[in-house]
Amino acid sequence: MPIIESSIQRERLNKAERAVRAPQISAYRTAVKNFEKTAAAGADNLQELFSKTSAAIDKAETKNLIKKNKAARDKARLYKLLKAATSK
Repeated sequence: MPIIESSIQRERLNKAERAVRAPQISAYRTAVKNFEKTAAAGADNLQELFSKTSAAIDKAETKNLIKKNKAARDKARLYKLLKAATSK
């Protein structure tokens, strides 16, 4: 446990920020995993699911949960999965 007052405040703030960010990061990761599972299964509604997943990635990027390049890389990978699944 920190003794210095600023360290105590920083620890309290970190805990509060984590409580806000953890569910948001979880929602982003869940959206990506659901799309990957659905693409592997070959479902019909991939285009709709891709747009929702892409929106979740964009939302995570705007809230600074992930970096801009990671968001672009993730969307490119998902788009590649979408094209592979729809071409079958």
